[in-house]
Amino acid sequence: MASALLALALLAALTVPVALRLYHHPQFATGRDGRLSTSTTLALAWTVILVWLLLAILTYGLTAGGGVAYFRGADGPLSTLTTVYLPLLGGPYVAMIGAKTVVGIRVESGSMAKPAPKPTAGGRRPLRELIANDSGRTDLVDLQYVVLSAVTMLYVVLFFLSDVGGGLPHLPSEIWALTGAPAGAYLVNKMATRANPVITHVSVAEGRLTVEGGGFTEPRLTVDDTALPAEADALTGALTAPLPATARAPFTVVVTSRGLRSDPYRYSPS
Repeated sequence: MASALLALALLAALTVPVALRLYHHPQFATGRDGRLSTSTTLALAWTVILVWLLLAILTYGLTAGGGVAYFRGADGPLSTLTTVYLPLLGGPYVAMIGAKTVVGIRVESGSMAKPAPKPTAGGRRPLRELIANDSGRTDLVDLQYVVLSAVTMLYVVLFFLSDVGGGLPHLPSEIWALTGAPAGAYLVNKMATRANPVITHVSVAEGRLTVEGGGFTEPRLTVDDTALPAEADALTGALTAPLPATARAPFTVVVTSRGLRSDPYRYSPS
């Protein structure tokens, strides 16, 4: 029990500073669009857990474990490090590197738009971005990646706390699939995602409608299925159009670009 409590205290000592840092300065875990990156956040979480496991085992070995002899032998506390835990960590890192590469190439080539998100209080990012697409809607692939990774992390933490002296929990070698398979699906989804236009904000001032977002190439702007003559701002890329006198809020705004339709944006005056 004392070893488990000490391990829990060490976990808190590692995670609390990291969580506070990300809460106040989330840029470390955001993508090029300023939103929280699912792949980066999960890779960071797995890194923290693996560092915690190694430090907790080292602490136990040098105190209650009896010293250097504790780490020797084929069934030592680190015997499953290369067969189970490095693959568990490798899947999220492959997904992170691959996703950044794919998104970077597609943004540079103009086949994908990554519009900046709406600013939030204190610059903090909502955790919901981990499971949402650029339009803010829940993405099933991101959701399964986050949920399965969280379950696997909980599995590892609880089994370790049940027997700290046993070292790294002897999990089935196939458990890496719980992070590897979702990470692979996440990466394939990044590669297959079509470059739909994205609306991030809509405002109305002096009878003109302004639509902010990205991917507005040869756009067609509609308000409640009524087409408007849209003009693109050369600096910001935002679309502006005169709002018909018959339009009454709330109304739905949609942008169509190269035959691809954005998610409907419901505008209501604040």
